[in-house]
Amino acid sequence: MNNSFYELAEIAGIHFMGQQNLEFQNKNARLRNTSDGFACDAQPSLITTSNAGIPAFLSTYVDPNLIDILISPMKASIIAGSETKKGDWKTSTAMFPVIESTGEVSSYGDYSENGTAGINAEFPQRQSYHYQVITQWGERELEIAGLAKIDWSNRLNISSILSLNKFQNKTYFYGVDGLQNYGLLNDPSLSAPIEPITKAATGKTWELATANEVISDIRKLYKQLQSQAGGLVDLDTKITLAMSPISEASLTKTTDFNVNVMDILKKNFTNMAVKTAPEYSTASGELLQMIVDDLEGQKTCETAFTEKLRTHTIVIGSSSFKQKKSQGTWGTIIYRPALIAQMIGI
Repeated sequence: MNNSFYELAEIAGIHFMGQQNLEFQNKNARLRNTSDGFACDAQPSLITTSNAGIPAFLSTYVDPNLIDILISPMKASIIAGSETKKGDWKTSTAMFPVIESTGEVSSYGDYSENGTAGINAEFPQRQSYHYQVITQWGERELEIAGLAKIDWSNRLNISSILSLNKFQNKTYFYGVDGLQNYGLLNDPSLSAPIEPITKAATGKTWELATANEVISDIRKLYKQLQSQAGGLVDLDTKITLAMSPISEASLTKTTDFNVNVMDILKKNFTNMAVKTAPEYSTASGELLQMIVDDLEGQKTCETAFTEKLRTHTIVIGSSSFKQKKSQGTWGTIIYRPALIAQMIGI
């Protein structure tokens, strides 16, 4: 067959019938089956790494609900009864005038000039303490946190406020070392803690004590408070019984007559409130305080501050931001230390 027919059939798709066409088809079949070493062979081995899965992060679920870590409660102001502002961030010292009436009488006589009345004034002082915290965040930092659905700048603000308030609460209990700034647990004007009857008699703490022994210790502390107050306290007086959460569990102890400690307290001290804070678990043992809330219109103690959350100007950098926040504290101001009785080692 003329080669021109093959070329024409190859180029134009023209088919020729008969023997010539059969020879043409056979020739094309032989050409198609000709191997150059790759076209018809199976792949001998993998070039990529053997893998039957997908990236793990594609099947990972990220919960949009952010779980906050729990922190210990801040209850100093609740136990003291109030929190108040004294001065401002310019104030470094505060005075609290204390007035005491004095006088003596004399037998009456028409011409007698005896008998005098007067007052004595004292000016206890406290020093303020100011402290700060700084938050800072970057543009790329915010974008990356956003991939995990975390509102990074807002969470930084929450963290800074929490840090300030945690320290504030600590000063309300312990004051600031090196300053005339004291707390509810360490003010030098407080009377020394007394020892529980239970521990003195049996060596046991409330954990192992009976309900009657717990009641006896509370009664002893109440008698101590009455003695310090000089008869100004009675069963109708508003009183706060402050202790740790660990000690509070002992108030559920039950007597032989199936009455627990808390029920007895409510029956006998109608205006007593039980409040707890972790700070009452001390290195010297469990501490118990009995605090008169107020007497004759005057609070026994107050937690006080100069500034509460003062936010300063946001400083803008080339691709970042930062902000300072500050507060000031006076610790706990105890106006009448005699109206707070303490017991250690319960």
